Amino acid sequence: MKPQPAVEILRAAIESGAAPGAVLVVGRSNEITLQVALGHLTYEADAAAVSPRTVYDLASLTKVIATTPLAMLLHDRELLDLDSTVSRYVPEFSGEEKDRVTVRDLLAHCGGLLWWTELYKQFEGQPPAKAKRGYIQAICDLPLDYPPRAKTVYSDLGFLLLGEVLERISGTALDVLAATELFAPLGMDETFYRPPAELLPRIAPTEYDDWRQRLVHGDVHDENAYGLAGVAPHAGLFSTARSLIPFAKLILNEGVHDGQRLISAEAVRLFAARANLVPGSSRALGWDTPCEGSSAGRLLSPSAFGHTGFTGTSLWIDPELDCFALLLTNRVHPTRENSLIGELRPALHDAVVRSFAGSSTTTRA
Repeated sequence: MKPQPAVEILRAAIESGAAPGAVLVVGRSNEITLQVALGHLTYEADAAAVSPRTVYDLASLTKVIATTPLAMLLHDRELLDLDSTVSRYVPEFSGEEKDRVTVRDLLAHCGGLLWWTELYKQFEGQPPAKAKRGYIQAICDLPLDYPPRAKTVYSDLGFLLLGEVLERISGTALDVLAATELFAPLGMDETFYRPPAELLPRIAPTEYDDWRQRLVHGDVHDENAYGLAGVAPHAGLFSTARSLIPFAKLILNEGVHDGQRLISAEAVRLFAARANLVPGSSRALGWDTPCEGSSAGRLLSPSAFGHTGFTGTSLWIDPELDCFALLLTNRVHPTRENSLIGELRPALHDAVVRSFAGSSTTTRA
């Protein structure tokens, strides 16, 4: 199996300026079929070359590599009831329509919450713990943007609230919970919030930020996560591609790692399937599923699920085809205005699928 067309597509995209560099890993449940690093950390002439150990800001992949699997674990332990109202766990989030919003709604992005607001500016300069309390209270005080389950609106605020639910249930900070329950058991020793300063030469810088008035390098790109000192349920994780392979295999193997079960198969299947809370929505619980025009391309099977990150990251998993594709880039360097990755992702995933399935693969209508 030689998915070389995917490499050529990625190489051409880097040469066209879609990102300074990238790491692509393609694998099955029991093997890695492709691991390639291309390009450089920046566009500077003397920039270091990308390697499989380059550290990338994962952005919203944090939602499915930390927050969503933690929700799976707490659901497995019967500590988290997906159909309980959010107000059961966070009483401040209550009143009128808010009393109808469930944890399942937050995971499926249909709970009525506004997609985003500049919380970091409201609480700028405050200690992280105080800023976090301010964030949650501000979210609880906001009126719903639409009635629960009336539509789907991808919401960072919903995941900030979900993270608060998980922390109150577990009594443990999100970064500690993720490290002890997920990253340590999986041997993900290069996946973390707030990467140590000694890794800076290996970290791909992201954007020049007018608010911070500097190039963001080693700090989280997402402003609301930065306002929480880099630890948030919607963004904040950094990782190498090598370190994420055990996670991708865990989910593809329905919760089993090295013969040990960490998450139930039922939970993996439940969270990866379309939630069907809003007619026509592609959203699963935490994850997304393929749809027309999505980053998944046209060839992944209907059972596939995945997610993207604003900085240029993505992970798609297909149980039917027994494969996953992990792409890490810093496409926002030096500016988020670069949108060429929108063309790269679907073409890349289609090439990966063709390498596995051969010419008989059919496209979705």
